[in-house]
Amino acid sequence: MNFEVTPGMRRLGASVLGMEAIVAGLITPVAITVGGIAPVLAVSVGIGLAVLCVVAAGLLKRPIGYVAGSVIQVMAIATGFLVPTMFFLGAIFAALWITAIIVARRVEGVTSR
Repeated sequence: MNFEVTPGMRRLGASVLGMEAIVAGLITPVAITVGGIAPVLAVSVGIGLAVLCVVAAGLLKRPIGYVAGSVIQVMAIATGFLVPTMFFLGAIFAALWITAIIVARRVEGVTSR
């Protein structure tokens, strides 16, 4: 299967991952104060996920970036075990991720004709 990376996919994917990095970083104080999670665990998960989002956004020039972004979506949903709201937010970001890839490919397919 040939997975061609287009400029629109990179832009939309990077936008989703950038916003997700901000949300992932902000779950750290919520997990500590509201969830009563140990600070070391909360910082490791929250900041670690935010860093992974930024790294994956930088890798979007190659297909491996989209694999990494998809794995990050699963990880974001899994953070719901620390902060239950992340089940919902992670699902929203996963939907945005899938939509960004599909819409960008469809729009660039139409404009290339």
